[in-house]
Amino acid sequence: MKRKIIQLFLYLPFTPCLLFARKTIKTDTLKPNIVFILADDLGWTDLGIMGSKYYETPNIDRLASEGILFDNAYAAAANSALSRACMMTGMYTPRHGVYTVSPPDRGDKYKRKLIPAPNEDDVKSDFVTMAEALRQQGYQCGHIGKWHLGDDKDDTGPLSQGFVWNVGGDRAGAPFSYFYPYCSANNSKCHLGLNEGVQGEYLTDRLTEEAISFMRLHKDGPFFLHLSHYAVHTALQAPDSLVSKYRAKPVGTYHANPVYAAMIEKLDDSVGKICRAIDDLGIADRTVIVFYSDNGGSEPITDNYPLRGGKGMPYEGGIRVPLIIRWPGNIEAGKRTSVPITGVDFYPTFVHWAQGRADERLDGKDIFELIDKKDASRCLFWHFPAYLESYLGADEEFRARPYSIIRSGDWKLIYYYENQSMELYNLKEDMGETTDLSDFNMSKSKELFEMLTQWIEKTQAPIPTEMNPYYISE
Repeated sequence: MKRKIIQLFLYLPFTPCLLFARKTIKTDTLKPNIVFILADDLGWTDLGIMGSKYYETPNIDRLASEGILFDNAYAAAANSALSRACMMTGMYTPRHGVYTVSPPDRGDKYKRKLIPAPNEDDVKSDFVTMAEALRQQGYQCGHIGKWHLGDDKDDTGPLSQGFVWNVGGDRAGAPFSYFYPYCSANNSKCHLGLNEGVQGEYLTDRLTEEAISFMRLHKDGPFFLHLSHYAVHTALQAPDSLVSKYRAKPVGTYHANPVYAAMIEKLDDSVGKICRAIDDLGIADRTVIVFYSDNGGSEPITDNYPLRGGKGMPYEGGIRVPLIIRWPGNIEAGKRTSVPITGVDFYPTFVHWAQGRADERLDGKDIFELIDKKDASRCLFWHFPAYLESYLGADEEFRARPYSIIRSGDWKLIYYYENQSMELYNLKEDMGETTDLSDFNMSKSKELFEMLTQWIEKTQAPIPTEMNPYYISE
């Protein structure tokens, strides 16, 4: 039996307290089914309920009206693999070493001032994952869709990390095509392990049907379903009929891409089908649905306004994401909270729902305990000791250079390692990060930098300091 770095004391009983926005908890819902619907690259404002006037998301909007909507939910990283590694381990990036989607030295080598820190491509099998923790509590765990953290043949895929069911999950970060057989144009490259299907079927639909099949098989519960969509990551592809619908529709102020809009509608359809299946199976009152995105929207495909930046960037557009949680009969419907939540928080939250007790060394906190305490002052951290090349709308050469971030209360500090500079923003007054206050509020900058430094030392986060010999200064 493989050794695990973090041993979980899951045999200890856990008695949930009465939480903010929760009704009296029924005894038959103390160990609920958990359906975690994860979108890929969905921006904070890409939902109707979050302000989009072009994208149509009636099912996701309805889900929000039936549960809690989080205004200050964050990905634990601005890119996919590292964000997912944080979710699966309950740990920030320095703990598991997945800092970027490899390689870490992306972009023009003559423009990179520092040599980035070494990067892990996969979550090592030594870690006790979220799924393994839930299995210890008697859960049947199914993974459907994008994994991006390794492959089962290398002992790092879903079946090696606690799941008993894996459909479409391997090391790939995106499909070659969203239409079966999910191959490249010349059929030379295929993956996802979906060897059977109907010609032309759409990937988002296929994954949804696979997820419903899993729930039907395990309806007596408890089960954990990780429905991890590839949508709305590129390639931009959707059924022609839906694309035509959005081409004929007046564009919004900030959203205008008809193919992306069609992909979002298909994602929304998936949420609707999952909710209806849960109702049809008669398990709604003992099933929690969590809807979340792994990082911010990808510019220029979408616009994250009023947030600054997009996927891969240290600004709010890269890390602030949609989050909705619904649990009929236990979470009061129609609530909204501004308490900051991040991706490492799902692990301990799910374990607590499962009546377990997660190891205190995990970086995450129980989401509803944070809400109950109205803890808006909690510190959140990000660490990215690598480089990420630019695309339209970003910095001239890079979307991201090596940085660390702390958010404490309303304040956010970004520290850059190339030139030891920092940016300071008050997110309550300036969520668009338009005004850098680091030179105007030096005491706050110093305070946050000291807190960030302590966290870096505590987590033994690697700091890039070695000069890149290819670097040419301007």
